[in-house]
Amino acid sequence: MFFEPSPEEFAPRPLDEAERLARLRLARTETIGPIGFRALIARYGTARAAIEAVPELAKRGGRTRPLRIPGERAARAELKAAAAHGARALFLGEAGYPKMLAAIEDAPPVLFVQGATHLLETRSVAIVGARNASAAGLTQARRFSAALGEEGYVIVSGLARGIDGAAHEAALATGTIGVLAGGLDIVYPKENAALMRAIAEQGVLASEEPLGMRPSARHFPKRNRIVSGLSLGVVVIEAAQRSGSLITARLAGEQGREVFAVPGSPMDARSCGTNRLIKQGAYLVESADDVLAVLEDLRPPIGEPEKEGPFSIAGRGGAREASEALKLELRALLSFTPVAVDVLVRETGADPAEIAAALLELEIAGLVIRLPGGRVALRPEEE
Repeated sequence: MFFEPSPEEFAPRPLDEAERLARLRLARTETIGPIGFRALIARYGTARAAIEAVPELAKRGGRTRPLRIPGERAARAELKAAAAHGARALFLGEAGYPKMLAAIEDAPPVLFVQGATHLLETRSVAIVGARNASAAGLTQARRFSAALGEEGYVIVSGLARGIDGAAHEAALATGTIGVLAGGLDIVYPKENAALMRAIAEQGVLASEEPLGMRPSARHFPKRNRIVSGLSLGVVVIEAAQRSGSLITARLAGEQGREVFAVPGSPMDARSCGTNRLIKQGAYLVESADDVLAVLEDLRPPIGEPEKEGPFSIAGRGGAREASEALKLELRALLSFTPVAVDVLVRETGADPAEIAAALLELEIAGLVIRLPGGRVALRPEEE
């Protein structure tokens, strides 16, 4: 049965053990991404109710083989392993989950954290940049990080070598958050082992991945959205044309966060990306004072209404089921190139609520993927 939660049931609150286990199981279910997770909780009110509904939703979406949903024992073991490592899980919709991160459309359903977790609710700025940074770039990173820290800002970065590492080191005394692409127990890169230990002791380590997960190429863009999602803005110091830092900058813009870039010599390939960001509208900054001048007038872009909480972003009510004809039409319209849901509404002439119901069923069936910015695409075979 469809259950429409009240506004009070949307609000962040303590979760009992059974619901925490159910949310982890739902988050680890194949085919269910962060946006789908949010939609399911919005629709059914609890993860326990959503898990009961998921097999039927997958079948209605066209899935022919059973959906792999982790059992309660596996979820309990994952939480136990985190606790043994000195970490704990924060679930989207739970009291204590970072409000800034909850405001992004594809917020992680679960975030494992270790260290001084109160820093997650402090005004933060991300500093990212080249792994093969120049001496000048490393100096800039340390100066920006130390100065912003002295003004009360927590520094967020991705614990990569180069600019990330320099920014973390300079902010250890004032507060820093290291976001990992793999599990909290996986040191990557190896040369940052001592820095990672220091952040665990003096700052916060965070990851959406389970312990034991070694980072691969697909994990880094996911990590980058958390770096920007925790922050009011992102400062980019040295970035080549195809730098991962530019992905973080793009994600920050999509999330409604400010983007700052430190200019560099056009003769240095490591400055091509930052100079291009400035051409595209990023703030040109030469010191922390330039960043502060922008940030001091900002209110945190908390996207969740105070009374309704993070799941209200996904919407409430609407169609319970979608017609088979509509699902077939959507599959014919979709390709591997992401398209806005508004385009699908226009092309089909269907009610937006029925479109949303159809896309949820197709996602759980493993046929489509939901992307930030209200976009959707066919799921590649390898996924």
